[in-house]
Amino acid sequence: MNEGLDRERWLSDLRSRIAEIPADAAHARQRAGALLIDVREDNERASGTPLGALGLSRGFLELRIEQAEPDRDRDIVVLCGSGQRSLLAAEALQRMGYRRLASVAGGMGAWKTAGLPIMAGALDADAAERYSRQVLLPQVGDAGQARLSDARMVVVGAGGLGAPALLYLAAAGVGHVTLVDDDQVERSNLHRQVIHADARVGMSKAESARMTLAALNPRIAVHPVVERLRADNVEALIRDHDVVIDGADNFATRYLLAAATRRLGIPMIYAAIERFTGQASVFDPRLDESPCYRCLFPEPPSAADAPNCAEAGVLGVLPGILGLVQATEAIKLVLGIGQPLVGRLLTYDALAMRFRELTLRRDPKCPGCGANARFEGYVDLERMCAAAG
Repeated sequence: MNEGLDRERWLSDLRSRIAEIPADAAHARQRAGALLIDVREDNERASGTPLGALGLSRGFLELRIEQAEPDRDRDIVVLCGSGQRSLLAAEALQRMGYRRLASVAGGMGAWKTAGLPIMAGALDADAAERYSRQVLLPQVGDAGQARLSDARMVVVGAGGLGAPALLYLAAAGVGHVTLVDDDQVERSNLHRQVIHADARVGMSKAESARMTLAALNPRIAVHPVVERLRADNVEALIRDHDVVIDGADNFATRYLLAAATRRLGIPMIYAAIERFTGQASVFDPRLDESPCYRCLFPEPPSAADAPNCAEAGVLGVLPGILGLVQATEAIKLVLGIGQPLVGRLLTYDALAMRFRELTLRRDPKCPGCGANARFEGYVDLERMCAAAG
């Protein structure tokens, strides 16, 4: 009995310091700019959460809130299952210096009863466990994980660059991956193309990669295309995707991708490697200020000036580093977070262990995106690259 009285006094004390508001008033404040935080656990939010709410479990609130909202004067409304955990959460925020706080009376139950908008839960029990460390990031959360699950990406090449990119895109939960590669696994690939295995020498790279990705994350859909990307199929292969990752090892493919992504309005994440050095950038035709691949390479260099790995050799870990840069940029684009490598060329020297960043501006005379640029057709691009090679 005394315990019951103590609890009532404790709740009464909390309510004297933290405002409790009805669900419809909380929704009105959210629409007016307040941050609504759902402090229930991941498995609770799997059945649905208020539309636009930030999912931040009570146990991680103090650790993560400053990343999500550093402004102590922001209007914050906290919601839980029934209205008690949210009072505790609001009190914790108050101790941290946040000043405009309220708790939703009745919690999620009251929100549902009021018929307020609910976002379907992004995570079932498997996904909540699988992506738990990623979802903890306020910049990701349940909503971001749902965007990754809905994302459609094309990775051209399952070689040195594509292999690490594919592994981490699959691990991150990118839901739909199209993989284009017409080559077969060779033993000389294995020191850098870590998605393959010795037992698969002679197998299609696309199929070998699909097997590895399915074992890593059976939740995602991988569509292997055992074809070479050419003038007559480039648009069909990349259309209806959100991001294209260039893991090609030849200039003909890159020039085709550059033209097709620009025409279709799809971001292209570029990387290239040679011996001990590499570089990466993002070309996003959706942005007026973004350069394109041909701002960097107006015309293809000769084969002597740009030898491939089979001719020049490559340090095995090098494409791994650049491939992970590509995967990172792809995830950032889908989530809409951070600063993408648009207008910047990131270079890496493995021997010096040095990254450098160069400004890459749009060239008004660029044959790909300049004022007088004229698309002459994909076949002509193939011929241009063949003449240079």
